[in-house]
Amino acid sequence: MDEKLFQIGAVAERVDLSLRTIRFYDEAGIVVPSARSAGGFRLYTETDIDRLIQVKAMKPLGFTLEETRELMELRDRLNGGEELTRLEQAVLADYSERADAKFRKRQRQLADARHLTDALRREAAAVNHEPDPD
Repeated sequence: MDEKLFQIGAVAERVDLSLRTIRFYDEAGIVVPSARSAGGFRLYTETDIDRLIQVKAMKPLGFTLEETRELMELRDRLNGGEELTRLEQAVLADYSERADAKFRKRQRQLADARHLTDALRREAAAVNHEPDPD
């Protein structure tokens, strides 16, 4: 294997996940490291790291562990050149629609949070007799 391998600590720092979370994803079979060192340490490739980033992106969308596993398996097969059955295509389309709806919901929540943050900043400035920060 000529591909560069990364130890779990470097991976955790790079993807901003805890060692515990990365180990959990390995044990759950969602992101299994491509190699192990002679001492048994997990070693990750760039592909493994990309997969961790994808799995991390699913968490705020509220996908369960099982849904994450299923979706990643479908994507692996699709990206590996396999043809999905009609049922699998429908499942993938459903995930896409659900992810989009959950993303839109998060966008609305963030907009609400931004509105509150702006209001609090203005109120704090007024209390401190500072000029309006906007």
